[in-house]
Amino acid sequence: MTVAPSAQFLGRVDYLPTYEAMQAFTAERTAATPDVLWICEHPPVYTQGLAGKKEHIFNPDDIPVIQTNRGGQVTYHGPGQVVAYPLLDLKRAGYFVKEYVYRIEEAVIRTLMHFGVTGHRVAGAPGIYVRLDDPRSHALLPQRPKKGASATPDFTGLGKIGALGIKVSHNCTYHGVALNVAMDLEPYLRINPCGYQALQTVDLSTIGVFVPWQEAADVLAQQLARYLAP
Repeated sequence: MTVAPSAQFLGRVDYLPTYEAMQAFTAERTAATPDVLWICEHPPVYTQGLAGKKEHIFNPDDIPVIQTNRGGQVTYHGPGQVVAYPLLDLKRAGYFVKEYVYRIEEAVIRTLMHFGVTGHRVAGAPGIYVRLDDPRSHALLPQRPKKGASATPDFTGLGKIGALGIKVSHNCTYHGVALNVAMDLEPYLRINPCGYQALQTVDLSTIGVFVPWQEAADVLAQQLARYLAP
């Protein structure tokens, strides 16, 4: 019988040993291994994806830069951000990578909705975005994914609040998604987030929503368990 992944809250943990533990878990799992969600927070760290370019990091200063095997470019993790790592067997779950990404994004959108914020998708750019002028607006974005949408993402008027980076090995997933809750956003100014120049990054507190980290983590974990279920 297939069941929804169960959440394990790890607290604040260093990035590198967590990354290594994800790799080990995935390499050692069998067809009978239960799916899990690791929910955590990291000390300040920049992580580079497989497509990462050095020029997208201007001034790391005292923040370490770690090369990873996830997709995408550079991103930042730090205190005040909820990071979720779904460790799933997609073959057992019964859906493919494209739908997996959609389900993760939907879980973030539903989490934001819980706090009265409307999250949006942007064509050509994985992740979740909010309107800077009206984060609660339900109006459809002209930049939303649709037939005939431009291949070049348009971030006009938007801030990124949820970042996505995944790896799938032998139908099993690791890495995951980060939701910005109440962070020091200055480190984002030292990079091109996700490889995009001048992409503004926001968190819930920036847009006037003040919630404890644990509350945001609980809601995101619930929504991920719901939307990633087989």
